[in-house]
Amino acid sequence: MMTKYHTYIFTTYLNASHAIRWIKGTGQAHPHTYEIRYSFHLNKDKLIQFNEIEEAIEKILKPFNNQFLNEVKPFDKTNPTLENLTNFLCDSFSEELEKANCSLDEISVSESPMRTYKITLN
Repeated sequence: MMTKYHTYIFTTYLNASHAIRWIKGTGQAHPHTYEIRYSFHLNKDKLIQFNEIEEAIEKILKPFNNQFLNEVKPFDKTNPTLENLTNFLCDSFSEELEKANCSLDEISVSESPMRTYKITLN
């Protein structure tokens, strides 16, 4: 018998710039339109209101939108790399989705069509 695993996949965008901190100094500031795709499942069979999920996620992203990430917490101290941004969003999205009785399965952040970083949760 086949087991079905039901997952929602949402996509959102974040416009922001950053400059990577290297051992020998900080690189050049440059902008990105980050594409953020995240998948989640319900912890119990019920209906969810998509707009509530989207609004909660947008609230997380709002402080970063159209900003220089190096000047916004936690990236004022943490290097604003693609990996660190994805890890931060993974933790933040997961916490917010838990409040809606959902669990984050996966998140991927693309800084360009050619570069994506993905975290998969068990």
